[in-house]
Amino acid sequence: MVQLKIVKIGNSLGVRLPREVLNRMHLGDGDKLILTEAPEGGYRLAPYDPEFERQMEIAEEGIRKYRNTLRELAK
Repeated sequence: MVQLKIVKIGNSLGVRLPREVLNRMHLGDGDKLILTEAPEGGYRLAPYDPEFERQMEIAEEGIRKYRNTLRELAK
């Protein structure tokens, strides 16, 4: 577990990631991250993956399209 501290960066707030975390995640200056809600609660931080984003857009479209069917199946 790595403890992070929220710090003021210019007019914003941010979190600085330690070098060891950046190395393990294969990240560098300018790389993008995504923050997602974890099913068990809390959040998950991961490197940005355009393929994952595309898959999530397709899933969200299907959920919207079949909302009523999914609601019935959930009963």
